[in-house]
This record gives sequence, structure tokens and C-alpha cells, in this order.
Amino acid sequence: MGVEVREARTDDELEAWRRVRMTVLPGERCKSVAEMRAMATAETVYLIATLDGRLAGSGLGGRSSYDYAGLHPRVIPGFRRRGVGTALLSALADHAERLGFREAGTSVEDDGSLAFAGRFGFREVDRQLEQVRAIGAEAPPALPAGIRVVTVAERPDAWTSAYDPLALRAFAEMGTYRPIVVSPAQWDGDWLSWPEATVVAFAGDEIVGVAGLELDSDDPHRSEQALTAVLRPWRRRGIATALKRTTLAFAAANDVREVSTWVPAANTAIRALNGRLGFVDRGVSITVRGPLPLAPGE
Repeated sequence: MGVEVREARTDDELEAWRRVRMTVLPGERCKSVAEMRAMATAETVYLIATLDGRLAGSGLGGRSSYDYAGLHPRVIPGFRRRGVGTALLSALADHAERLGFREAGTSVEDDGSLAFAGRFGFREVDRQLEQVRAIGAEAPPALPAGIRVVTVAERPDAWTSAYDPLALRAFAEMGTYRPIVVSPAQWDGDWLSWPEATVVAFAGDEIVGVAGLELDSDDPHRSEQALTAVLRPWRRRGIATALKRTTLAFAAANDVREVSTWVPAANTAIRALNGRLGFVDRGVSITVRGPLPLAPGE
């Protein structure tokens, strides 16, 4: 039977896609089937791969946050070096070329995957570090003078209003090798998963900061931090620290035992802030980029 790759369309097939990702990346939150469907655009494709009839890998393709094609093949460890990754990557690249992309990127987490990507013309352009924190007794913080905080559950309009200029400026200053591109629709949808755990800071009527958590529906004791951002004129006043501590207190009150976050390696300011709050480094994600069509693999 060999390797077979097909598009994941049904809920059962998307659940199989999720099983692969959670096996390959057990420490990360995986979006639910409902979230996957809500996030999908006309450019998105979900693939699953089998080897001799057994689930062996998955793939995700579409427009990335860096505005080139994102190609994300994942192979279950026991099925690697048997052609599954190559078949998935080839199918994802074909999809991207049909959409008109001439550049692609992906992320890898280990030297073996980095070497695999290199055989097809991908080269490292950036790194992100995973930082994690155990949650214990977390008291809500005192807020800086003149700052009030509301949850997005209380003020849904505040999240939409935070897109411009706060979020746009934050993406531009994040420290990634290329600015992240997020549309207003993506901001209202993909970047908000837990309104009760997402907070917006106001100074008078001006929105000056945001922070939040993402709910892990597979493991309610684990959460990932969403974007933390403060407008530049309001920085160095303790707002970011207070917002992060607010989300950690929410986590503790809701039986979350671990909070993780991904930070661009170049963003030393937020890494240092996380360190002061007790986060420690755990993993690395390497962003690689290359031209389409793919270079022939060796």
C-alpha cells in the first residue's frame, strides 16, 4: 500500500489530523476541529498521510502569518525516514504553487527536521523560544495608577478596537525577522479563544494594553498565553507586568497548572519580563524559508 496522502475533510479525518499533531507536539495546545474549520480559508488545506493503512502523518498548508505559503508536514516518530514527510511536503508545495505562491516557510523543532527541510532548499531565518511557568497561588496584582482592566467577555468591542493601532504596532515591533500579517477578521477570530481570560487595559478611554490566555480544550490544566502588548508611550509603567499577572491569577482561579508562551528569540524585553515572572525556557521553534518550486530533495 505504501504512503497515501489525502485531504482531511470530515470531522473524523480532522480528529486524525489532531492526533498526529498532539503526538508530535505533546506540549502544545492543538486547536479543536471547530476552531480548525473556523480558521480555514479558501487557501487552507489539511492533509493526513497513512503508511500501509496506518495513520502516519499530517500536513497543513495555506497563507502564513508572514504572508508566504506555510507548509507544515508532521510525521509520527515511528514512521519517519520512510517517505511520509517527503510525500506530505510535496503535496503541500503543489497546493501552494497552485495558489500562486513562489516562497514558502515552515517551523521545525529539532536538528533532524532542520536537516530534512534543508534538503528541499529551506534555510533558517528566525527562532522562537518556548517559555513555561508552573501555576501556584497567584494573587491578582495592583494596577498602575490611572489604569483599569476589563475582560473581553465584559467588553467584546474592546478587542476589536485594540486591533488598530495597538495590535498592528505590536506585530510590527515583535522582533520576528519579518512582520507578522494579521487581518482584522483574524484578530477577531484566530487571536481570541478565551474572552474571559483576555484583558484589555484602559487609561481613560484609550486602550493601552492587552493580554490573555488560550483555552486548551484537550487539557484544561494547561493554557498558552496570547499576545501581550502595550502601546509604546505607556511602557515602563508596570502595565505589561500587571496584565500578565492578571492572566496568571485567572489561570490559578480556573485550575490551570501550567502556562506556556512562544517568544521571538530577538525579543529580549518580553523574554526578560517573562523571566522575572518565573517563566523558564523549555523548547525552540526554528523558522525556515525557501523558494517554490522546492529544491529536489537528496
